[in-house]
Amino acid sequence: MICPKCELEYVDGVTVCPDCNTDLVTKEEFEGNLLHPKDWVVVYSCDNAVEADMLKSNLKGADIEAIILNQSDSSFPAVGDLRGVKVLVKDTDAQDALAIINDINSRS
Repeated sequence: MICPKCELEYVDGVTVCPDCNTDLVTKEEFEGNLLHPKDWVVVYSCDNAVEADMLKSNLKGADIEAIILNQSDSSFPAVGDLRGVKVLVKDTDAQDALAIINDINSRS
């Protein structure tokens, strides 16, 4: 059994993590829910982390999990696609996320 929060493994018979009080899952369940980079796609790019955070909050309200990749670094000049802030969602949620983002942007 594995804690999905702490990622610590426990012997059979233990059902709750003694460190964080989270219900344990089987190894198969845990490994089946691991994040893989190939499962995520960029749905929005901008230069402002606050804008990306606001979009992430709106997506979360629609039960769409999103992550933010902030590639801004004042030490280096902007180079092609290696600059700015990107919002990523699971590829299975990309169309719904784009519809929400387009709706938000059409109101500005």
